[in-house]
Amino acid sequence: MRRLQAKEEERAKKKRADTSRPQKKSKKTQDLSFFQRTVKYFREVRQELKKVAWPSREELITYSVVVFGMTTILTLVVFGLDWAFNKLVVNVLNAIT
Repeated sequence: MRRLQAKEEERAKKKRADTSRPQKKSKKTQDLSFFQRTVKYFREVRQELKKVAWPSREELITYSVVVFGMTTILTLVVFGLDWAFNKLVVNVLNAIT
C-alpha cells in the first residue's frame, strides 16, 4: 500500500513538473507550410475577435465624443498655459534689460 502511494506521489510530482515546462511545438505544427501557418494564425485571430465584447453604436459614438472633447479641452489648457508663461518670461526679460 505504501509503495502504491509513493508511486502515485511520484507520478503527481512528475505531472506537475511536466505542465510547468513550456510545451514544444507538435510535429503536426512543424510540418505545416508557411502559407498554412499563416492561414491558421488568421483563423485563430478571427475566432478570438468573435469573443470580444464590442461596444454598441451608441456607446461608440458617446466614447468618441468624450475623447474628442477632452482632447480639445486639454489642448486649449496647454495652449493657454504656454501663452501665459511666454508672456510672463518676455515681460520679465524686458524688465531686466
